[in-house]
This record gives sequence, C-alpha cells and structure tokens, in this order.
Amino acid sequence: MGHPRIIPIVPVAAPGRQRQSLRRWTQAGFFILFVLAPVFNLLRFDLVAGHAWLLGFEWHAGLEDFAQGGMDAPGAVARVIGRVLLPILGVGALLIWVAWRWGRLYCGWLCPHFSVVETINACMRRASGRPSLWESRALPPREPDGRPVRYHRAWWLVTVPLAVGFAFVWAVVLLTYLLPPFQVYGHLLAGAPTRNEFIFIGAGTVVLSAEFLLARHLFCRYACAVGLFQSLAWMGNRSAMVVGFTRDRAADCADCYSACDHVCPMRLKPRNIKRAMFTCTQCAQCVSACETTQRDNPQGPLLHWVSGAAARDNEAAFSAPKQERKML
Repeated sequence: MGHPRIIPIVPVAAPGRQRQSLRRWTQAGFFILFVLAPVFNLLRFDLVAGHAWLLGFEWHAGLEDFAQGGMDAPGAVARVIGRVLLPILGVGALLIWVAWRWGRLYCGWLCPHFSVVETINACMRRASGRPSLWESRALPPREPDGRPVRYHRAWWLVTVPLAVGFAFVWAVVLLTYLLPPFQVYGHLLAGAPTRNEFIFIGAGTVVLSAEFLLARHLFCRYACAVGLFQSLAWMGNRSAMVVGFTRDRAADCADCYSACDHVCPMRLKPRNIKRAMFTCTQCAQCVSACETTQRDNPQGPLLHWVSGAAARDNEAAFSAPKQERKML
C-alpha cells in the first residue's frame, strides 16, 4: 500500500483583512500620486509660467489672443468655458455621480488626507487610549480579532513628530502645485528657500500640524467641501450603497464589545440610521470588524454593504416600529 496522500491546507485571509489591505494599497498609491503629480507635470498650476499643466502638457486658458486684440469678448468667454469650466465641472460631476451611487468612496479609499487621519488616529490611540483628544472615553485595549493593544505615553514621541512631519510634507507638496517643483525641492535641499517659500511652508506646517493633532476627523466631517458635496449626493439617493445592519439578529451583538463603533475613524455609530452616518467614508472598517468578531457565527456578520432595494429596506427597518405604533 502506498502512503496516504496529504493535501496541505493553506490558511485563507479573512475577507475583511483582504479588503482593508486593498484599501491601504489604494490609499498609498494615491498618496504617492498626490506627491509626484506636480513633479511630472500631471496636474499643477505654475504661477511663474502663468499657466497650468495637465498630463505633461501645457494647459492655457486661451486668453493670449484676447490680450493681443485677436479675439472679441464673447470668444474669450467661450474659450474659458470650454477649456477651464467644463473640464472642472466634468471632473466634479464624475465625483458626485460616484458618491451618489456608492457614497464617499474617494474619501475612504483614495483621499491622502484621510490616510493621514487614520495613521495618526492609530498612533494617538496607542499614546492615550483614545483615537482623538475629543474622545470621552478610552477604547478597549484590544483589536477585533482579540489581539491586545498596549497603551503607553511613550507613543506621544511618535505621534507628535509624525503629525508635524505629515504637515511639513503636505505644505511642501501643496507649494509644488503652485511653483516649479524642482525649484522648491532644490531650494530645500540647499537649505536656502526664498522668503515666500519659507513663509508658505512654515505657516502651512503650523496650521496643518494643529489640524492633524486636534481636528483631523472634525475637518473631514464639517469643513471639507469635497466630502460635504459627496455626502449630500449620497443622502439624495435612497438606493445608494450603505452599511446595512441585520436588525433581527441584534442579540448577536451582545457577545461583542461594539468593535464596529470603536474602529470607525470618523467616530460614527455604524449600526445607526443613514442620516446619522452622513459623513461615512465607506472605508468598511466596521464591516471588517464585524466579520472578524462574528467569524465563528454560522449566520455570518451583522454588518455588510447593501444597495438598491436592500438599502431602502435597511432604512425602513428603523421607521417600522413608529409606523406600527401609529397603527395601534
């Protein structure tokens, strides 16, 4: 008799972990694009040359002919509309359409600011037990998968320099969207930035450091125009993708420590009604946490993305008790 055949069992990563890994890669890729776009003239406005760059080509408003008397006013207006306003409106319309269907995917999966928010949240939690200075109570010292999290004040030695470092990088990169990048980086490497460069970078670093340390998710919730318009578009579509909660199995949450609430970087309550989730970034960290905590539950997780009729039913479940009381 031959030896029995042994089939090795390869552990498969949890869907939530795979999803978050993919999201981290998309965030990292977009952050790199954010930093390098001015260097390769993919997108920037050059104050020195007086024109924009797009995908490596010069992008002019086309008013040179008007300045030289070779074009009348209506023609100049039409050229500005065609070359400036329509492209901007087109990009904005695409962003709003995506948000209308799927929510703030740009914020949760691409936005370089939100990736900084999540990074500093994690470090601040290690330093203080709270992901934000405005959090009223410390979070449980464990991850959704049960791994312990040690809180220690020494992490402030990482958190504060990291926030200031991110602020400095942001200030420098934003300046390269306005001035020739090689000029800005060359002056910094030589330790001799111009007066205006020094003021811009210095002021930007101070302001962004304060924002990253004190008001990261508050900026995303209340001050970011890009996020606000995405949220408004999303709220206008009752069938849009939303985090759904299986309410008839709410008793299963009794064995959980509200992991979905604790992992939300925007400090929202994922099991709540959609209008209370106005600033949800669709990062799906709550969904991943629920999948992890309910991994041994044969019925599966209670949180999941839903859309269409399922999204409408998810919201209707909140108002059902009120309707039943009215009928009584």
